[in-house]
Amino acid sequence: MNVDWFDFELPEQLIAQTPLAERSASRLMVLNRESGEVGHRKFTDLAAYLQPGDTLVLNDTKVLPARLMGVKPDTGARIELLLLKQLEGNRWETLAKPAKRLKLGAKMAFGDRGDGTPLLEAIVEAEGDMGARIVSFQYEGIFTELLDQLGEMPLPPYIHERLEDKDRYQTVYAKQQGSAAAPTAGLHFTEDFLQQLQHKGIKIAYITLHVGLGTFRPMSADQIEDHVMHSEYFELDDANARLIRETKQNGGRIIAVGTTSARTLETVAGRFGDGELAACSGWTDIFIYPGYEFKLVDALVTNFHLPKSTLVMLVSALAGRDHVMQAYAEAVRQEYRFFSFGDAMFIY
Repeated sequence: MNVDWFDFELPEQLIAQTPLAERSASRLMVLNRESGEVGHRKFTDLAAYLQPGDTLVLNDTKVLPARLMGVKPDTGARIELLLLKQLEGNRWETLAKPAKRLKLGAKMAFGDRGDGTPLLEAIVEAEGDMGARIVSFQYEGIFTELLDQLGEMPLPPYIHERLEDKDRYQTVYAKQQGSAAAPTAGLHFTEDFLQQLQHKGIKIAYITLHVGLGTFRPMSADQIEDHVMHSEYFELDDANARLIRETKQNGGRIIAVGTTSARTLETVAGRFGDGELAACSGWTDIFIYPGYEFKLVDALVTNFHLPKSTLVMLVSALAGRDHVMQAYAEAVRQEYRFFSFGDAMFIY
């Protein structure tokens, strides 16, 4: 299957650079995955499409302020590190810029204690492809507190505006720290709207998927089947596994909020097959594209994604490539806002 089949024209001005003043003020395109029929709504109209007994599944990962700006002490050259995945202890997988300055053994310094010594130091332990570096950190104190002090939110490369409020790149239900990017479909939800849905009889379940390296890298193959996804860590606990299991048993729908939730749910479904869904954790590199048969996900809340991205392929697997490409063409005509801070789509 050719990657170019998932290409489309996207005017640059439709890429949302900043979040709206109110989280739930975005537009909502609704797409019937059977008929391809498209409707235009506002995000809070989602409530009309959900029924008592349905369960929304939210990814409660919390984004680390993982972009660090520092220098090489020996040359004074400015460098940037993006933390992607904690390996063990103080060792992290990162993306480095400019990577050519950071060879094996290179040292970096971040922040200043006020006496000329850095708050955080790092050394390159291994080199990888496309700017990947394994580094180990040295510091005094609590690492996450130092990140809060020194780090910036790791916004995607197509967002050029500075984010003034770090919380706008976190969902209101973010809890489990460790992600390199936000599960952006969840950015539209407010605490009040979630309560409104629960009052209607919609249940809320939580899973965790820490978004990693694959988010920042384009498709590297011409044929979809040749693309290799990077692995990401997920968790599903007992209480939420039971809620998801009971929803299916009682005839309710599982509505994934975001492609990260969808990928986690389908990973879990693949683990248990025809058996009873249960708590589990581990690493997933599942790649969902047309031809895949969904086992748990019945509907999806998502944003509008990049041309030729794995995420466009996932939504095409759910709703059909032709339906999705037609809906995206309509979204461009109607000037929907695209990507992380953009508008939403509900596929049902």
